Amino acid sequence: MTLLRRTRQAWIALAVAVSAFLSAGPAPAQGVVRSSYGDWQLRCEPSPGGREQCALVQNVVTEEKGNLGLVVIVVRTADGNGWLLRVVAPLNILLPAGLGLRIDRAEIGRAGFVRCLATGCVAEVVMDGQLLAQFRSGATATFVVFPTPDEGVGIPIALSGFAAGLAALP
Repeated sequence: MTLLRRTRQAWIALAVAVSAFLSAGPAPAQGVVRSSYGDWQLRCEPSPGGREQCALVQNVVTEEKGNLGLVVIVVRTADGNGWLLRVVAPLNILLPAGLGLRIDRAEIGRAGFVRCLATGCVAEVVMDGQLLAQFRSGATATFVVFPTPDEGVGIPIALSGFAAGLAALP
């Protein structure tokens, strides 16, 4: 598979995932990139209620173990007082093993998958103060998916620009 084809597939997956997670109604357009912060993008789109919904998004594809990809999405909670971390992992992974997270050298833990869609399976956690601080000050977050019970594959994402992007989220 060529790099161009993999990149195109990754962007299609990103568009579908962002639409699915930012929309409360019918699937709108993929959202508009408002700005970039390091490897993170601030994407916004109108919601059915007339308000604009925005998210901080990073899409990564690792060439290790069959080009596994993730879409990492950070959005405000419904009450506007907190943050949700949503990660869309590829299909064909072992769901009971959950999604592991390591920031730099610190093991953070695992989150369970809450649902699967045509584009992948979703893990979601509310980001507490400690996790936010680790994302803001860390260099790399490594998400670990399990294709088999014995094999975890780490997919690293850059955290540079995260703090600025989070501060810019409306």
